[in-house]
Amino acid sequence: MEVLNLKIDDIKPYENNPRNNLDAVDATANSIKEFGWQQPIVVNKDMVIIAGHTRLLAAKKLGLDTVPVVVANNLNDEQVRAYRLADNKTGELANWDFELLNDELETIIDIDMSDYGFGLNDTETDDIDVTDKDLSETFSEKFELKVTCDNESQLEELYNELTERKFECSILA
Repeated sequence: MEVLNLKIDDIKPYENNPRNNLDAVDATANSIKEFGWQQPIVVNKDMVIIAGHTRLLAAKKLGLDTVPVVVANNLNDEQVRAYRLADNKTGELANWDFELLNDELETIIDIDMSDYGFGLNDTETDDIDVTDKDLSETFSEKFELKVTCDNESQLEELYNELTERKFECSILA
C-alpha cells in the first residue's frame, strides 16, 4: 500500500455519501492535531473519497494544504461503492465494554479525551452518587419511577423516605 501526500483540493468528496459526518469533524480534527495522521484517506482512481470524508473535513478545518491518501486502484466500481458503505458500517457493529473502556480512560492522564467525544455519558455515570442530591432544578423534564414493594409496610417506609428527600410521590393502587 502506497501512501501519497496530495493537495487537499485534489480530493473530491463522494457526492452521494450517505453518512452525515458533521458531528464528528471537531473530534477528528482534535485527533489529527494531537496524534497526527495515522489513517490516510482512501480514494478511487478519480480521486473521489471512498473512506475518509470526515478526515477531509477535519483537515480543511485545520487549514492543511496536503493530506495522506491511498488510491484504491485494485477495486472496481461496485467494490468501491460496497467498501464505502462497509467501512462505515463495520464500526457501528462493534460495542464498548464499558468497564474496560473506563479502565483505559482512567490511565490517560495528560490528554483530555473529551476532545475526541468521550465524556460523562460514556463511562462515568455508574460512579456518581446522587442519593443526597436535589436534581429537581438540574433537569427541566420530570421522570417517573414505578416501584413494586413486597408489602404495605415496605411501601409506606419507602414513600416516607422519598417524600422526606423532597421527591414528589404518589401511591398507586
